[in-house]
Parts: sequence; C-alpha cells; structure tokens
Amino acid sequence: MNVARATLAFAAFLIGAPGAHADTPAPDDPRVYLTQYKCYFCHADREAKAGPAFADVADRYRNDRDAVARLTAEIRHGIRSGGPWHMPPHPEVSLPEARVIARYVMSLAPPKAGE
Repeated sequence: MNVARATLAFAAFLIGAPGAHADTPAPDDPRVYLTQYKCYFCHADREAKAGPAFADVADRYRNDRDAVARLTAEIRHGIRSGGPWHMPPHPEVSLPEARVIARYVMSLAPPKAGE
C-alpha cells in the first residue's frame, strides 16, 4: 500500500466513512431510536407485548399510501384506541426521528402463518 492510500484510509477511518465502523449503528438507525425512546418496552418487532408487534402494525397499514406519515403522527401524538392500553404521545421524538421509526416499521415483512 502506498503512502497516499494509507493516508486516505486513515483519514476515512477518522471521519467515519461508510464501512469504517461496521459495528457502530448509523445515526438514523431506527433500532437506536427504538431503544433510546424505550419503544421496545411496549413493542417488539415480531411479538405483541403491551402494544402490537411492529410487523403486525406494518401488516395493518400495508396498503395505506400514507402509512409512514400516519405512523409518524401517531408516534408523536399517541393513539387512544385499539384495546385496553393506549399509546401515549411522544413529543420528545423529533419529526425526522419518528419518520425513521415509521419507515422501519413499514419495512418489516408481514407475519408468517403461525407466527
């Protein structure tokens, strides 16, 4: 490896170029937000807890063109329906963060039969 390449590789490592830190989640990694805002206390990707599984939410809104916008609003403003528990509003979640979470939820595949 020549000096120029070594210097570029080291600079890329220092500034956090893609792939430089494979184990470090990206700033917009939804799992970081889901943990930070304690979403996983009431939800899980594939199993119902106090709240529905995220895969079930995605399945419910699968054919809704406005699903990401709707979920983004529900994250920030809460939901008062759908069972004995209600989702409280989460105004501490910024609009861009809520959108990242909503996109993640909608990216989950529908539950398989028997799941």
